[in-house]
Amino acid sequence: MRRWTSIRSILTGIAMTAGLLLSAGTARAELHFDGEVIQGGLLIGHSTPGSRITVAGEAVSVSDDGVFLVGFGRNDHDPVEVVATAPDGNVERTTLTPRTREYKIQRIDGLPPGKVTPPNQAVIKRIRSESAQIRAARDRDDASRTDFANGFIWPAKGRISGVYGSQRVLNGKPRQPHYGVDVAAPVGTAVVAPAGGIVTFAHPDMYYSGVTVLIDHGQHLSSAFLHMSRATVKVGQRVEQGDKIGEIGATGRVTGPHLDWRMNWRNKRVDVALLVPPMDAEQ
Repeated sequence: MRRWTSIRSILTGIAMTAGLLLSAGTARAELHFDGEVIQGGLLIGHSTPGSRITVAGEAVSVSDDGVFLVGFGRNDHDPVEVVATAPDGNVERTTLTPRTREYKIQRIDGLPPGKVTPPNQAVIKRIRSESAQIRAARDRDDASRTDFANGFIWPAKGRISGVYGSQRVLNGKPRQPHYGVDVAAPVGTAVVAPAGGIVTFAHPDMYYSGVTVLIDHGQHLSSAFLHMSRATVKVGQRVEQGDKIGEIGATGRVTGPHLDWRMNWRNKRVDVALLVPPMDAEQ
């Protein structure tokens, strides 16, 4: 895991430099990135203020000072072209190819069929409805808001009991990969906002994830906090890094108390462990 360093302090310098170039009539759509080009990775991109950015042919949100995001999913391996078009029409292109990773795969055979087959239709209908609510909560575009630029901290202290990308194969049938990082700790342990943002979703009892909260960090980047015993925030509330948002629990489909922290950029599920330092040994 690599430390996600705060970049807010250098944005002003970037903007000033770009402004000097513009005043001299030599503006270029420069591109550079902070982060790791790897499956599950999230990059902060920088370009000339006022530039338009496309990632793999799709326009993405860009702040006034030229900051944008690029994310990679668990299995992404194809090269991704990023194109920046400056206000004067100058174009800069770069190609990013995510490094591949190996994930923990657990194979379990001989289970009773009832432990592997999907739940009944009523439960399936509920799951689909709840999934639609989550998608709607993530459909928010705050191009100018870059709470993510201040970096991330761990939302809870405890033992890492689950990692991104791991997967179980039950009776030969691959299950959905795990897209979060699990932090095991006693019920009631505080959960805090890993970065600033807006609470876009708070549900007291989802089928799989129990008490669930979503925080939007800007530019379609959101954190999800699953299995809590209770939430202490409401939809629409502004939170800052370190603010309490809830407490660890064992709600939903779980085997013990823990926090499942996940992150999405657009339709990409990224690895939060790449954005924070290693959990302190004393935690």
